[in-house]
Amino acid sequence: MTESEAARRGPTLPLIIQGGMGVGVSNWELARAVALAGLDLHVPVLGVVSGTGVEVLLVRRLQDGDPGGHMRRALAAFPAPEIAESILGKYYGNVKKPESARYKNAPPLNDLLSSIPERVRAMYELSIAANYVEVWLAREGHDGPIGINHLEKIQLLHLARLYGAMLAGVDYVLEGAGIPDQVPGVLDKYANQEPAQYKIDFTGSREKLEMRFDPSTFSHELSTLKLMRPQFLAIIASNLLAKVLLDSRRVSGRVDGFVVEGPTAGGHNAPPRHNKKEYNEEDFVDLDQIRKLGLPFWLAGSYGSPEKLAFALECGATGIQVGTPFALCDESGMRPDLKSKLRQMIDEGTLIIGTSFTASPTGFPIKIAEVEETLSKQEIYEGRRRRCNIVHLVKPYRTLSGKIGFRCPAEPVKAFVQKGGDPDEAKGSMCICNGLASTAGYPQHDKLGLEPPVITLGDDVGSVLRVPRRPDGSYTARDALAYLLGK
Repeated sequence: MTESEAARRGPTLPLIIQGGMGVGVSNWELARAVALAGLDLHVPVLGVVSGTGVEVLLVRRLQDGDPGGHMRRALAAFPAPEIAESILGKYYGNVKKPESARYKNAPPLNDLLSSIPERVRAMYELSIAANYVEVWLAREGHDGPIGINHLEKIQLLHLARLYGAMLAGVDYVLEGAGIPDQVPGVLDKYANQEPAQYKIDFTGSREKLEMRFDPSTFSHELSTLKLMRPQFLAIIASNLLAKVLLDSRRVSGRVDGFVVEGPTAGGHNAPPRHNKKEYNEEDFVDLDQIRKLGLPFWLAGSYGSPEKLAFALECGATGIQVGTPFALCDESGMRPDLKSKLRQMIDEGTLIIGTSFTASPTGFPIKIAEVEETLSKQEIYEGRRRRCNIVHLVKPYRTLSGKIGFRCPAEPVKAFVQKGGDPDEAKGSMCICNGLASTAGYPQHDKLGLEPPVITLGDDVGSVLRVPRRPDGSYTARDALAYLLGK
């Protein structure tokens, strides 16, 4: 570890963690702005990039002509030049793609289980490079800590994503939407450039498929680098999961702390324990039990205020994780017109955030903002032609012939049912992959039409009202951070 890396890691844990939101909302620009604001305000703050869909973002940014040259600058720093050159050769155009033209899609995630070695390698190369790019850009030009947030449910990409983030020197890995018990062991293996394994779940079966990634056989240039083991924070919503993740019989590596999310947090939530459609007091974590575990923890879900920060510290927490105020600041990757509309609706008191138990193909409840011209409106949802062309939330299953198949409840219903899917599971299911990419400003436009956005936010939108803002309602990440600190 270099002196600079040691300074970044340091003994000081973050007081505030910026939430790792959506596809491209918590982008490298937001994470970097938050980290820089923390340095400027002399407060330990963690800027976090979302690792969800970064493969899609990289190829679409390149096809848009790479405004600002950021993707090319990061790829130029990638320690395996031939991989970077291959990606540029496939996707980069020096002029912006016409808005009416179709994006060339990234390889489907299920290529990682292909019998064709070239397809497997291409998917690994893209995922490793995309995670590297997002973290490298977030870290560029400062010594503030940077983390990356992944969804455990997207299991096929874990080995590639974690390796790419570590190549870029990520300081923290945060993971939720599942049981992230395999992640600490992978981080330990990669810190020594050793092969790592990840067991993949099959829908409707206890069977596990073990994937393996060996840096030494993938790339000599990459496998000879010295990697720093990031700290691992598990995102949890129950005391039981916290205890499971500290059980050495189940978890091979080190868990460094917990982000404790309540059901009002944005994005995906844990399902209610005793009622399929309603949360109650039993769905909140017992903080006394968490405190007794002896690890640092941060509270999330309607903690976006100086008063809630003080309350969290009184409860023994190390700090808080905050999403919504950062999601609507200038530097976030959400489309500017959507941010402006959301801030206006918050000012008017007309914004409604609902919890959908059917929308996300992951099977987890998800928070969705009810906004015109988005998938939250029934006429927009019904008017969209179903397709599955990003293929990040598909679930593996065994076909009748014993082969591995993939299905998603948001794909065309007929295809889903033919693959053995339950038609009831498809009702109300949204293509979150396409919807979130559109929210970040990268909508697919093909023969079936322009993909509409879907917006996820937490319940506590009122926190935005208290952030000092300009006359047009806009504000920066530094403004949001200063508000949370009471400055």
